[in-house]
Amino acid sequence: MQRIGELAALGAATCWALSPLAFGAAGRRIGSLPVNLLRLWMALPLLAAAAWLSRGRALPLDAGADEWLWLGASGLVGFAFGDLCLFRAYVVLGPRRSTVVMSTVPVWTALGAWLFRGELLSAAETAGMLAVVLGVGLAVLDRRPAPVGLERKARHPSAGLLLALGGAIGQAGGLVLAKRGLESYGFLPATQIRVLAGALAFALLFTVTRQWPRVVAGVRDRRALGLTAAGAVIGPVTGVSLSLLAIQAIPAGVAASLMATTPVLILPLVALSGEERVGWRGAVGALVAVAGAVALFL
Repeated sequence: MQRIGELAALGAATCWALSPLAFGAAGRRIGSLPVNLLRLWMALPLLAAAAWLSRGRALPLDAGADEWLWLGASGLVGFAFGDLCLFRAYVVLGPRRSTVVMSTVPVWTALGAWLFRGELLSAAETAGMLAVVLGVGLAVLDRRPAPVGLERKARHPSAGLLLALGGAIGQAGGLVLAKRGLESYGFLPATQIRVLAGALAFALLFTVTRQWPRVVAGVRDRRALGLTAAGAVIGPVTGVSLSLLAIQAIPAGVAASLMATTPVLILPLVALSGEERVGWRGAVGALVAVAGAVALFL
């Protein structure tokens, strides 16, 4: 079961390396907030179909009060709070610096799992986790646009750092809470509950801020809709399901460390596309992160 969990975590990391390509293209057409909402609502019927095929139930109506409480809270903390902070940090602080802060998710996850669940990592697991964090940080810091230039200066660096930290803690908290709800429940219906909670939270946000016209305009853009649907299959459906399978099978800190390799997996994609150059520090960072991931497998 441990090996399945480790492979699921790496599978989730791969999904999260691919889904931003679709979401980014859709976001450039209709905006990132409408894409955030649409991706979750598109994922729900796909998850229902998968659940019906795999367990004979389209909806998680067999979930108990504990599952709804913990998994619902996980969706709110991870999808709503965490993603809102992260996407705002991309604007205020910049994507490169925000991703560096997000590389600390394994540390916060391991800390949260220890405080609330008593999960302890071995010395080897701790060393592997720290190697992944260090490697990802080096790799992301080294990424630069192909036309040599500096990233736009952050307008409010302190606020941006707090937002990015909120995104990291939100993602870590979502994983820890999900682990509690997965103690006696399947990862696929658990994903349904998490996505539903996030989707309802975003719907409430759009209602309060009166941004539904942006969603309506986005739905009319067929190309953006198709890109969002493709991203929903890769990210909220496949990626999130694999992430829950991972934390169900292995310690949350280990799972988060393996899933944190997403920025390293993105490096070859951006290098091949010519969008960014990868220097020696990026290569070294990737090797360190991979070495940490390998250590977690041993």
